[in-house]
Amino acid sequence: MNLFQLVSPFQPTGDQPAAIDELVKGLNQGLPHQTLLGITGSGKSFTIANVIERSQRPALIIAHNKTLAAQLYGEFKAFFPHNAVEYFVSYYDYYQPEAYIPRTDTYIEKDSQINETIDRMRLSATRSLLERRDVIIVASVSCIYGLGSSEVYSDMLIFLEPGLEIERDQVLRKLVDIQYERNDIDFHRGTFRCRGDVIEVFPSYEEDRAIRVEFFGDEVEAIHEIDPLRGRTLRPLERVAIYPATHYTIPPERKMEAIKAIQAELKERVAELRHLGKILEAQRLDQRTQFDIEMIITQGFCSGIENYSRHMSGRAPGEPPPCLLDYFPDDWLLVVDESHQSLPQIGAMYRGDQSRKASLVEHGFRLPSALDNRPLKFSEFEALIGQSIFVSATPGDYELERSEGIVTEQIIRPTGLLDPEIEVRPALDQVDDVYAEIVKRVELGDRVLITTLTKRMSEDLTEYLRELGVKVKYLHSDIDTLERTHILQDLRRGVFDVLVGINLLREGIDIPEVSLVAILDADKEGFLRSERSLIQTVGRAARNARGKAILYADRITGSMRACIDETQRRRAIQEAYNIKHGITPRTIVKALRSMHPGEEGEKHEAEAIAPLLEDELPDDPTELRALMQELTSDMLTAAKELEFERAAELRDQVKALEQHFLEMGLAP
Repeated sequence: MNLFQLVSPFQPTGDQPAAIDELVKGLNQGLPHQTLLGITGSGKSFTIANVIERSQRPALIIAHNKTLAAQLYGEFKAFFPHNAVEYFVSYYDYYQPEAYIPRTDTYIEKDSQINETIDRMRLSATRSLLERRDVIIVASVSCIYGLGSSEVYSDMLIFLEPGLEIERDQVLRKLVDIQYERNDIDFHRGTFRCRGDVIEVFPSYEEDRAIRVEFFGDEVEAIHEIDPLRGRTLRPLERVAIYPATHYTIPPERKMEAIKAIQAELKERVAELRHLGKILEAQRLDQRTQFDIEMIITQGFCSGIENYSRHMSGRAPGEPPPCLLDYFPDDWLLVVDESHQSLPQIGAMYRGDQSRKASLVEHGFRLPSALDNRPLKFSEFEALIGQSIFVSATPGDYELERSEGIVTEQIIRPTGLLDPEIEVRPALDQVDDVYAEIVKRVELGDRVLITTLTKRMSEDLTEYLRELGVKVKYLHSDIDTLERTHILQDLRRGVFDVLVGINLLREGIDIPEVSLVAILDADKEGFLRSERSLIQTVGRAARNARGKAILYADRITGSMRACIDETQRRRAIQEAYNIKHGITPRTIVKALRSMHPGEEGEKHEAEAIAPLLEDELPDDPTELRALMQELTSDMLTAAKELEFERAAELRDQVKALEQHFLEMGLAP
């Protein structure tokens, strides 16, 4: 039986079957790199899903931002409901890196805020890779940053099963070693509690499941999976593996070796700085590092402990750090989505990181080994990957070179939709003209995307349109990931009709309701108005049968001409295919599901459900159980968000449902 099982009501159509066959054939022949040129709306994700099912290999899908990664995660989660589809992006909601500005003698301390949900999902991703083969991980470029060694991580797991002879206190010590905290009052992710001969552990990679281990003397008597909120037993377990609470766990003996290595490097570096006459820098480095060492010895960690990662992992100077890619088996498949954006981003990560840290090292804020706390160099990334598929509507030179100019094209949309019609209009009255177009589209119930060149213009245009009564929002780089996905969802729902942005409306944003894309100042040459950028931006209107793009310009640039010519070429092929097969283009109908992985659909308010419990209960036990699960999920969410009154109200409703089950003579 195949491990990967694709679930979809659709079958490959158009040029999807040929693309799937060609890509699978290339994998079977051992081709190291292939390129899929797939236009917007052609079903590239569905094609890749079919390739994964046919090849039966673990896959890593890299996207260049969290918004696109979240969208892909939702799609592949739906394609493979019976497999481990995981999400791995940066877990920082806010991150201010440590830095030093010599010109103004300004030291900026590291400041960050970790998203607990994403942290849990990262841990779940590595756990899946170590336990099973049917794994698809959707990741951002965060996957090339340093992570704890996969060997150390797996070696430190705690394996328990009924009948195992082990002292209770030994298990407690092991839990502390793998970074779990004892907390007998507030039982949450990453903690454990002990009551007599019973230990309860809330794994860091679980959301609503904990583990209860019962001892009889020095023997494990029973293991159960429990509901951490209500303490109810869910099911017995024959065995359990408890993974470390963090990826950065190391054995105690390795920690002491690391401290000795840090002290040796400190001694050498301080002597070097003093020899160069940098007395202040030497004193600063000695004071800061000695404090960190003391914190590691007494507390087990220190602020900025990642800067000592080379010593903690026992790596040689310059050796690449372990990362997510090291957790994959040898035959894994890499898929780089929007590769023309993602690959340059991967290459840029190392350079930006090193330039910032070099200043910290030079001025005595960090040891030289801090430079090895870094993302992979692009050459190191290339050395780690096996077979790969680059996916883009506009492949870059690197992809074309690596695939030796052989490109698998996918330009027929299953819906019969054509590439948007492109019209060029004068830029002189572009604001008034775009307002007139907005009015027409809103009357049809459609949405509009407008892209500008500057943040200031986006803000001014948004304010102007709002004064004219347009329901409009502005999407900019200061908005965090969660809020960005909510804004895109609100656009689909019709909460507002027009979205204005700069460079955030290009790759992969899937909004079928958008029928018009307006590109202001399209003739201003630059990376925002390059051929690839224009093709990508125009493509945002390609999921709607009324799709149209208006380029406001006073002249037609080379990039505009190339974009128009390529779009017309594709339209001609698509029209010919539709005529041959009698296809009428139709707008994509896409379910409005949550784009963010932490949300599995909209949560009902307790007030809205209360009447249902009073007089509208369904008679079907299956529907009742579904309702109970929904209420329980809402209760857990409310408790996690500290909304205890609402959680208590939902708990009472769950209990009322359980009583109703008993009255019906059924088990809840």
